Amino acid sequence: MRHPHLADLALSFPALLFALAVPRPDVDPERAIACVIAGRPLAEAAAAAGLPLWLRKLPPEAFVRQIPPLPNGELFRRQIGNHLPRSPKLMPTWLQLVAEMAALAHEAAAVWIAREYLRAPKRDHMHLLGLWIWFSGQPGCFGRELIERPWTPAMKLDAARTAAFAWRANTTLHLNIGQRPIRNMWLNPGRVGDYEFRPLDDIPAIVEEAVVMRNCVRTYDDDIAHNRSRLWSVWRNGERVATLETGLHCHDPLLNIIQLEGPGNAAAPRELWWIARRWLHLHDLPQIETGRIKWRQAPLDLATWRRLWRPYWLAKRRIPDWLPLAPSRAAFAAL
Repeated sequence: MRHPHLADLALSFPALLFALAVPRPDVDPERAIACVIAGRPLAEAAAAAGLPLWLRKLPPEAFVRQIPPLPNGELFRRQIGNHLPRSPKLMPTWLQLVAEMAALAHEAAAVWIAREYLRAPKRDHMHLLGLWIWFSGQPGCFGRELIERPWTPAMKLDAARTAAFAWRANTTLHLNIGQRPIRNMWLNPGRVGDYEFRPLDDIPAIVEEAVVMRNCVRTYDDDIAHNRSRLWSVWRNGERVATLETGLHCHDPLLNIIQLEGPGNAAAPRELWWIARRWLHLHDLPQIETGRIKWRQAPLDLATWRRLWRPYWLAKRRIPDWLPLAPSRAAFAAL
């Protein structure tokens, strides 16, 4: 209604018309509106509105909320045109994901999510994916050292999720256990007959046990942090023969054997169960207090938390609410 040139944007550049009608808080639309009314080039008006020119290809259905800051590098502009949604229903979410992934990681990741969302329209765990993608390209960072399979642009979304969850499991282990050995293993190392019981009391020992014995003990960190279990390696004649978990079982106030399994989670022989019980009962069980912690109340390791996320905070020049300065189980679980 203000001017025919503004009305023309409904056909020539719907994204710009929407951005002028629903501006971001950091953008004053009046300068861009003046450019349009004066007949200046659309590229100049879009720049004044903080809008990339590649959005001109999208129809009005793509815009249902404030248009967030979007990547606009030369390479990105050349690539993004190959991954525009054909379905108007996908466009709002697609656009939001492109903006979100660019902010979380970088422009290459934004192109990747633009492509992958069209193949498999899922939008969960974006913060985790963004962090994993960003750290994949940061050699020398502690976060990069914990990545077993780094991100590449050729990855499919499901493969990326699997790799990101594996990285999250590794970070969880370090945040729960910390950089020092577990102070109280409840029981003492010992030997019964030919069998030796060795504590898995730090991260290297737990990881090595998981690799050699082909089991998932590296995922027991939450139980360890909340004083619900401890892990032991059982050796015979210089070789690992089983992995043992001790803890409180049901309503029994005394320590018990929770699990005892051989390589690859194979069933341990009857003889070994008897040996493990004999070792367990060498201790004064009524005097052992595990000090159980209410679930989700055990603190994460502060030094590990800041060592892990500091490079990301510095690179992004901010500490986002979803990744706070103080260790937070709620924030980490939300990833």
